[in-house]
Amino acid sequence: MRQSRLLLPTLHNDPAEAEIISFRLMMRGGLIRKLSAGIYTYLPVALRALSKIKTIVREEMNRAGAQELLLPALQPAELWEETGRWKQYGRELVRLKDRHDRDFCLGPTHEEVITDLVRREVKSYRQLPLNLYQIQTKFRDEIRPRFGLIRGREFIMKDAYSFDRDAASAMENYRKMYDAYHRIFERVGLSFRAVEADTGLIGGSSSHEFMALAQTGEEGIVFCPSGHYAANVERAEAKGMPPVVGQENQMEKVTTPGKKSVEEVSAFLSVSPQQLVKTLIFVADGKPIAVLIRGDHQVNEIKLKRFLSATDLILADTKTVEALTGGPSGFSGPVGLKGVEIIGDLSVKEMSDCVIGANQKDAHYIHAKPMQDFFVGQFSDLRNVVVGDPCPQCSTPLSIDRGIEVGHVFMLGTKYSQAMHVTYLDPEGKEQLMVMGCYGIGVSRIMAAVIEQHHDAHGMIWPETIAPFTVHIIPVQDQSEAVTKMAEAIYTTLSQQGIEALLDDRKERAGVKFNDADLLGLPYQIIIGEKNLKEGVIEIKHRRNDQKERIKADAIIDYFQRTLSIRTEKPRTA
Repeated sequence: MRQSRLLLPTLHNDPAEAEIISFRLMMRGGLIRKLSAGIYTYLPVALRALSKIKTIVREEMNRAGAQELLLPALQPAELWEETGRWKQYGRELVRLKDRHDRDFCLGPTHEEVITDLVRREVKSYRQLPLNLYQIQTKFRDEIRPRFGLIRGREFIMKDAYSFDRDAASAMENYRKMYDAYHRIFERVGLSFRAVEADTGLIGGSSSHEFMALAQTGEEGIVFCPSGHYAANVERAEAKGMPPVVGQENQMEKVTTPGKKSVEEVSAFLSVSPQQLVKTLIFVADGKPIAVLIRGDHQVNEIKLKRFLSATDLILADTKTVEALTGGPSGFSGPVGLKGVEIIGDLSVKEMSDCVIGANQKDAHYIHAKPMQDFFVGQFSDLRNVVVGDPCPQCSTPLSIDRGIEVGHVFMLGTKYSQAMHVTYLDPEGKEQLMVMGCYGIGVSRIMAAVIEQHHDAHGMIWPETIAPFTVHIIPVQDQSEAVTKMAEAIYTTLSQQGIEALLDDRKERAGVKFNDADLLGLPYQIIIGEKNLKEGVIEIKHRRNDQKERIKADAIIDYFQRTLSIRTEKPRTA
């Protein structure tokens, strides 16, 4: 491709709205342009990289025995109503009506649609197992789209769905997808970790997220340095804490004028935040719930929602808190609390001397004891894990990293097949429910995650497997007939050999060309100058490490055939 003909509108400065590296570099490098919040146009260079990512995904899906199809993006509401998700999914679902006033949505995911297809077309055990996948645009009306392609309202996704006779064969399909995901993320050049995860609105019995490690990642990854355990923050188990022992005194009400926060109260009373118990009022499916948690911990709303089997969970507003407790927000406590269920985190169960709100302005209780001075109906793991918590498997202190979710696999079980009556006839002619799995990869998000991991101060550094072009040819003295002639000859020769090359044939200064080349970050730069040509050599720069070497001009093909790590052998299909 000739750069003078390529739509590659680079920018000199970072866009104001671009908060993270990948967003800044994709905007500056001319890969994407914003149409609306969370909605982007992919320009030619980005589309070339996406095409290569899709090819890798397809090769590994086919290798694992999956079959590609394409499902409609526009989905009728009645399918979602069968599973109950039309109401459950909430405001992220992009809903619309057709001219006949019938309800539809733009697909954020396709469990209902694929399940409807299979229940119509698959009837016998002989047709199972079955694994079907697609690569398609998805739509989610994110409340706060941000970070460019990391969290958008429109994005490209690969989603696969497996159908099996029983749980054992379903787990075999799950493992095939789990292994295929490892191969995909290795091939695109990501450093990643597979972690246990919550099943969320997709549902099912278990799931794993594949997290690309990046400090700009939205999600926390909890892991054991010994390698025994890994989970995202939403799922990570918090083991019971050692007892927090205090003085053996009677509960006493004290004045705490204007002190609401944990920091203010603990400083005023000269106690550790570990001795405080926060009382937080939530509303779960319309019912108020009081949650007790230690002062230095945070409630994990995903765990709480799962514990309560709640569909909707929100923190109560000020009016609700005052109506239930009789006091203002910031002074809530469990003593005398009526008409509301009280549940506590496991850490609260181990406390024998704590500070709690008194349900009246400017007052707290000190020396309060759970199950003596106030009653807790149930205890459970309801908090976020913190650094240093013991590993639930080996008790080694846990660490926390940051990551970007690039893939997710779910063991769905019979959630959808039962709701939508998806059955097959077994060898005895008896009707059985199919067992399902679901497997998603954020194709467009992979591109952003790769850039988050592969860049330097000058720009992007593409892995060879997904680079838009492999070689960037940079003639630095266009007025020289010899330089121009050699650049054209190398461009033609590489193209004939199937090596993707970008020729910078623009009438620009050398400095501009070098800056743009480093910003774009193609794996290899061939720099052609008149001085080197007089010696019969050209210069090759490796973008990854800026290493430069001089080779004979007529040895260029041999050099790249020997150097490139391009895989010529395609993965075998199952």
